[in-house]
Amino acid sequence: MVTNPELRGALPKRLRNALCVPFIALLFACAGPRSVELPELGDWESRRNILGGVDEWEFAGRIAVSAGTEGFNGQIRWRQDGVVYRARLHGPLGAGTVFLNGDDRELTLTDRNGSVTELTDAEADIRRLYGWTIPVTSLRFWALGIPDPRLPAETGFDADGYLARLQQANWQVDFKEYREGGGQQLPRRLTAVNDDVRVRLVIDAWQFR
Repeated sequence: MVTNPELRGALPKRLRNALCVPFIALLFACAGPRSVELPELGDWESRRNILGGVDEWEFAGRIAVSAGTEGFNGQIRWRQDGVVYRARLHGPLGAGTVFLNGDDRELTLTDRNGSVTELTDAEADIRRLYGWTIPVTSLRFWALGIPDPRLPAETGFDADGYLARLQQANWQVDFKEYREGGGQQLPRRLTAVNDDVRVRLVIDAWQFR
């Protein structure tokens, strides 16, 4: 890895991304046991049911958010343990590193100074604090390539039967690419749009437990 900021800025963007992905994979390798393999997902109903029942996993990747004149490019790490999730966003302008911790009943945000804020309306509260937002409550399902089962959804599929388009909770989600994760095809790139908010997510590594 190049640690000198001047040298890092001189690297082509494609090379910086190529260096970043193996590093994220190495972090996963050092963090715990090897990822377990998912069962065969089969058709859409099987995929939705099996992935909806997987409740111990994490991913690391990159996120880009734009909302009006605000936005950022950074890194994201998401860990799901049953209904409890913990997310780390590193790089938001004006926020530094942000930690989100929640479950089906409550969600808190911890900023870089250790200050904890309880969020009652996650998307609206985050935007009020920072000027940008992300679809916190449903992202755990969208990242797996399935709709949030708690909300109505309109879906569209690609030629391979994978979810390609999703309209849910005022968000339009497009799944751009799938790649192997846990032995099955899972989303690699997706974009979620809501009014003037655009969230682009690239998942570099999966781990299932």
